This record gives sequence, structure tokens and C-alpha cells, in this order.
Amino acid sequence: MVVIFTCNHCPTAQAYEDRIIKVSADYQDKGVAVVAISPNHPQSVRLDELGYTEYNDTLDEMEMRAADKNYNFPYLYDGETQETSKQYGAVATPHIFIFDKNRNLRYKGRFDDNENPKEIEQHNAIDAIESLLANNEIAVKETKTFGCSVKWLSKEDAVKKSDEQWAKEPVTIQSINVAQIDSLLKNDSDKLRLINVWATWCGPCVAEFPDFITINRMYRNRPFEFISISADHPDKPDPVLSFLKSKAAANQNFLFTGKNKYDLIEAIDKDWQGALPYTILVAPGGKIIYSKEGEIDPLEMKKTILEHIGRYYF
Repeated sequence: MVVIFTCNHCPTAQAYEDRIIKVSADYQDKGVAVVAISPNHPQSVRLDELGYTEYNDTLDEMEMRAADKNYNFPYLYDGETQETSKQYGAVATPHIFIFDKNRNLRYKGRFDDNENPKEIEQHNAIDAIESLLANNEIAVKETKTFGCSVKWLSKEDAVKKSDEQWAKEPVTIQSINVAQIDSLLKNDSDKLRLINVWATWCGPCVAEFPDFITINRMYRNRPFEFISISADHPDKPDPVLSFLKSKAAANQNFLFTGKNKYDLIEAIDKDWQGALPYTILVAPGGKIIYSKEGEIDPLEMKKTILEHIGRYYF
């Protein structure tokens, strides 16, 4: 039995998903069972620790991740009590424990020696499985493991502190005209730009705005930035700034200065029909790779962002 402590959010854990799926498939007819366990308490995961994933480590999101990847093994949630994870001594994700048919622990440590599948030299977990199936001694019975630390419930205070720090960041708003929007859309930066056009009087805009704040906090430490452009009356910036402060929107915020909203529509995207909210993703170099009139699907947005900035750090 192969017990693997893993999770949704960790990029190292994600790098091993396909390998775990393959091991399960390759050995299921040879008397080997694979079980994955998530040790993490989702309330102990900071938003900026989700920069390589669209999912946190809740049970519901584990189910979605398992469906996305077609897991061929059980994926169990230990985040509520973390009792099993503590008894095993899991320290990181992924962390592997291999038992023989009598349920004696025979190997623990890493899956192999490199997150990048193209650079593996030592296949520790597979070698241990093969040795057990052949009734041979395992050459390497224990290794260190590398990955994201287990998010114990005791780390919940760190999440609260990070939320407090974000709430203290300055929130500002600047004016923007058509020429400046053109420059913004050319995107001479190296970052993927998420641009949302909204207004304080637009109900759907106000309802979905917190999703953008969450997305920004998740990915802003990567080549990504969120920019909001308000279509409110240019002579009345105070309600706009007040709303942005209430949402702790410490990103780039603009208020369109033109009196003619059709100039704004044409400047943002000639394919935009004019309904608010309107959201686009602009790649470096200016190509619009996503556009949506109306409210976004936050999960779809996160997946689209990750398609362009990547899930791994190697």
C-alpha cells in the first residue's frame, strides 16, 4: 500500500500528480493500492500561497481537482483534525509512505529526486515498490522529502496576519483617458494583465469585485497584475475610492475621465458591446486572450490565468 500525503495548492505536489496516477495504473493489477491524503487545513493557507493553483485545500475543491485530473485512487481529507497526518509524521507535500502486504512500513520519503520529470535520476518510490513485489530488500528505505510544508491549524494566525497586512495597504485611484488606455492595452510589461471595467452603480460589478481582489492576492507575486477601470462619472471620484477602500483594492485603479462612454468602449475592445461589467486578459505584447461581457466565472478565470503564467516553477 502506497500512502501519499499531497494537496491541491502546492506546485510540487501538482508536479507529481501525473506520476502518482501512472503508478496507480501501472501497479493496480499487481497487488499495489495507492491512497492519497491531504493533510492541510484550508484555513491555514494564505491566498498568496495559491499562486500556482486555482484551488485551495477544502474537501469540495479536492473533489473538483480529483475530477479535473481523473484520479484513479482515493483522495482523502484529513484537514479537519489532521490526526492521521500527525501520526504518520507527514512534513511536506508530497510525502510517501510504502507498506508491504503485512502493513509494515518499508519506505518513507520522496517519490523521486526531481520535480521536473525530465531530470529524474533516482526513482525511489518505484524502486521500493518493485523490490517489495520481488520479495527483495529495499536499497534506500528512507529519504528526506521536498515540497510545501503541511498547513497545520496552528498556522491559521499567519493567515489572519496576512489579511490584516493586505487591509493596511494603500488604496488609490488615478484618472485615465483614451490615449492612456491604448498604452495600457499594448502591455509592454512582462505581466499578464487582468483588466475589469466596472461602476459603483452596476450591481453585477459590485457583486463580483471581491473575486478580483482574491485573484489578485493569489497571483500578484507572479507575472500577473490586476487593473480596474471605473466607468463612474469622472467628476465624482469619492464614491469610487470609498468602494475600493472597502474592498482593500490595493491594485492599480483608474477612473475614466472622458464624458462619452462610447469612447471608453472603443478604447477597451472594439468587440465589446457596452454592457458592464467587462473583463479582458491581455498578454504581454497586447494580445487579448480572454474577454467576457457580464460576470466572470472565477474558477474559469483562474484556470485561464494559470494556462498562461504556468503551474510550476521549473
